[in-house]
Amino acid sequence: MRVEEFDYTLPEERIATYPPAERGSTRLIVLDRVAQSITHSAYASLHERLHPGDLLVLNNSKVIRARLIAHKPTGARIELMLLEKHEGEQNLALYRGRLKVGDRLLAHGVELVVEALPDHGVARLSCETANLAELFEAHGSVPIPPYLKRDAEELDRERYQTVFAELPGSVAAPTASLNLTDELLEKIRAKGVDVAHVTLHVGLGTFLPIRSETFEEHVMHREFYNIPESTARMIGEAKASGGRVVAVGTTVTRALEHAAPRLFDSGFSQELSGEADIFIYPGYEFKIIDALLTNFHAPRSTVLMLTAAFAGKELLRRAYQEALDRDYRFLSYGDSMFIS
Repeated sequence: MRVEEFDYTLPEERIATYPPAERGSTRLIVLDRVAQSITHSAYASLHERLHPGDLLVLNNSKVIRARLIAHKPTGARIELMLLEKHEGEQNLALYRGRLKVGDRLLAHGVELVVEALPDHGVARLSCETANLAELFEAHGSVPIPPYLKRDAEELDRERYQTVFAELPGSVAAPTASLNLTDELLEKIRAKGVDVAHVTLHVGLGTFLPIRSETFEEHVMHREFYNIPESTARMIGEAKASGGRVVAVGTTVTRALEHAAPRLFDSGFSQELSGEADIFIYPGYEFKIIDALLTNFHAPRSTVLMLTAAFAGKELLRRAYQEALDRDYRFLSYGDSMFIS
């Protein structure tokens, strides 16, 4: 299987460049893997797709304001993009411009020092007088995806964030849950569906296309995650009672599937953390999740391959074609898909 098999033509006019006027008013395409059927619905009716005893798992990571402009003493402009949080400090940033180890940068009256250049286009920064993440949060902008081809605006501060975001560390949103509202979550709980949280700090690598031609050549990015003990227990209880574990997004899926061996070994009774570097593509056997809510993904992306692994490549291909034919909106601010 080659990466080119996950390419498709996505017209620019199908990309949702802005969120819908009202959160939760997007469309939902529904895939039934057993019946191999495709139906069309609304995101706001998600509760109708869930059953009593199901467990809905959300990613409560919060998107930080990760873009910041700094300057060298010469006045040269350096654009910084703070990278996702891992277990240690959040001190790595992508940069545009010329940097060398020892360079000093000034951003909003705060001096930053380039401590190392560990990878191409990546700098490790330090700051003696301020917390780096707090500096970006105070003066940075929302890191909306580059394919939107616009600068972040005031509405992005609210709408490129879930209503339940809690723990700062992501530089990209868990987009499948951007349209979840408090009202919809209430309807879901009222139906007898439990709701649990994991934290996975989403990185830019989630949405980047694969540049290699074969899966074997691709080096998967890593994202830090934490599964609380309460969530682990709820997953075990849902499994034992015949309920479904419904992952809201590919980030939740990656966390749960990466942790699957340890979840089973611990009897679903322990808090678990790790660095998810799992590459899921067709042929993978899912161990935890039973249903998936996700958005429409970019060509040649790892998240598209994960979705194909869960839905089945041919059923997903048909669904994407129907979505294109029916003017669905694609990518982060777009419509969604429920696969069961």
